[in-house]
Amino acid sequence: MIEKNVKHFLWTESYRPKTIKDTILPDDLKKTFQKFVDQKNVPNLLLTGTSGVGKTTVAKAMLDELDCDYIVINGSLEGRNIDTVRTDILQFASSVSFKGTRKYVIIDEADYMNANTVQPSLRNFIEEFSSNCGFILTCNYKNRIIAPIHSRCSVVEFKISKKDKANLAVQFLKRVEDILAKEKIGYEKSVLVELITKYFPDWRRVLNELQRHSASGKIDSTIFINLKEDSYKELVGFVKNKKYDDMRKWVADNSDSDPTMMYRYFYDTAHDYMKLEYIPLLVMTIARYQYQSAFVADQEINFMAFLSEIMTECREGFK
Repeated sequence: MIEKNVKHFLWTESYRPKTIKDTILPDDLKKTFQKFVDQKNVPNLLLTGTSGVGKTTVAKAMLDELDCDYIVINGSLEGRNIDTVRTDILQFASSVSFKGTRKYVIIDEADYMNANTVQPSLRNFIEEFSSNCGFILTCNYKNRIIAPIHSRCSVVEFKISKKDKANLAVQFLKRVEDILAKEKIGYEKSVLVELITKYFPDWRRVLNELQRHSASGKIDSTIFINLKEDSYKELVGFVKNKKYDDMRKWVADNSDSDPTMMYRYFYDTAHDYMKLEYIPLLVMTIARYQYQSAFVADQEINFMAFLSEIMTECREGFK
């Protein structure tokens, strides 16, 4: 069972696995990472896979088990400024570890680092500090990482086959039940199963949703009513703030939703987020894309086109 780290408020950090043994992964992946730990030799790695599947957790767990010094750089926040990345890496990688072990730089969400300036510099850092420092990069989209970095890292894909899916879901259900017991939160098991099924294999999203809805002291079927409302509000926020990547991920994660209901939400709540003079334009746009949805080959692309048009044509209309 994972022990709670009381220093953290977020469940995703409090209950983050500290060893490879405690991670929830397909057996072949788990054996690969455990081998690195057992041999006390973690190579330069590019860990790629969908959000929340455990890439950063694995990186930290391996280095914690080996008691290595490491820093974590957030590529989506710091990866667009070459000076910030250069300074952080140079200061850390150029010094010797007091523990006498190899040092490591974890670059989280490395696919958001600038491919024209920051990533080429990173390639040089990997070579320059190879005797003293290793690098572990995580990403959702490996095609956004330049080829020279691919060639300098062992690429490990976090793929989950159909035969692994049921086993991993059962393991995570047990983990979630343990967490809720520690937090003294009541729950309906069927609700946990449905939530895990909805977001599988995004373990982080499941824990975040459970923590958010645990204030009442019980996780029951009302979570899905609140979840839908909160989720749509989140989407409107992405459109309003022109966060295209977040918007695209939301649409992909909810591609199984009824398109009619999604268009209806934008129509019913227009007065909450749109200035009055822009609502007629919004309604006409909703009507056009809702009509098109009956004929298009790909509902996801059609809904993304709808959101993109609102984001551009109604950009001055959001409250």
